[in-house]
Order: sequence, then C-alpha cells, then structure tokens
Amino acid sequence: MKAKELRAKDDQALGKELDELLRAHFKLRMQHGTQQLNDSSQLRKTRRDIARVRTVINERAAAK
Repeated sequence: MKAKELRAKDDQALGKELDELLRAHFKLRMQHGTQQLNDSSQLRKTRRDIARVRTVINERAAAK
C-alpha cells in the first residue's frame, strides 16, 4: 500500500487498517516461529506497511 493511498483515507479508516496490519503481522510471526511460513518477505512488507500507516497518523496529529 502506498502512502498516497493512505493519505486519502480518513482517521477511522487508518485506525482500522493499522489494526488489520498488526493482526496480520502477528499471524505471520507465529507462522514463522512454527516454521510454516513459506515467504518470509511478507514479514518485512507488513512491517513497512505498519510504519507507513503510523507515519500518516502522526503527520495528521502534528498538523492539528
């Protein structure tokens, strides 16, 4: 997901997106721990998406 797409969303949608990404990241970590994860690059992608969402949220908070 790109930052441009995230900036188009409202605060409530960003919060929901962050919650979904955190849940997905937790599931991926559990799969990795039990050696069931085939593509370990998914961990990196979700971690970066979480950072993008948090960055947009913090930008909006700083602007207020």
